[in-house]
Amino acid sequence: MNKSNNSRDEILKEGEKFFNFSFFDKEGRKYELDEIVGQKNIVVYFYPKDFSPGCTIQAAEFTDNYEKFKENEIEIIGISPDSEESHLKFREKMKIPYMLASDHNNTISKKYGAYELKKFMGKESYGVNRSTFLLDNQGKIIKIFQKVKPAGHSMEVLEYFIK
Repeated sequence: MNKSNNSRDEILKEGEKFFNFSFFDKEGRKYELDEIVGQKNIVVYFYPKDFSPGCTIQAAEFTDNYEKFKENEIEIIGISPDSEESHLKFREKMKIPYMLASDHNNTISKKYGAYELKKFMGKESYGVNRSTFLLDNQGKIIKIFQKVKPAGHSMEVLEYFIK
């Protein structure tokens, strides 16, 4: 049985249109992804857990480079299974200027193919794999980075957009 509840045919691929979801900005206002599609290119990155070492590195690098993304009309949205409360604390501690989305039941990560069987220290469990999806300003997925390494990834993403 495929615990991700998605067959490979249902998972979004490069060239396909985005799957809509809601998220909150740093002031707590709720948005839908389709509200910003058409205005900017968008980085949607999935990460396993607020405050974990790799996720902290990834968030810090996207934060450090956020002005460069903005200059190039690119918005960033981070997604994890953590609660809105956890995201608020993570955003405050890390001074994250971009939006974070809570994916409590992994609906978003499953649709994007970022929820998979993981192996760690001889044990298998399902969870979020660090993945990044680049959407053009029409909402088409133009690039997917799977199982990314946190260090240096934000610059890799920025360079892809401005090449």
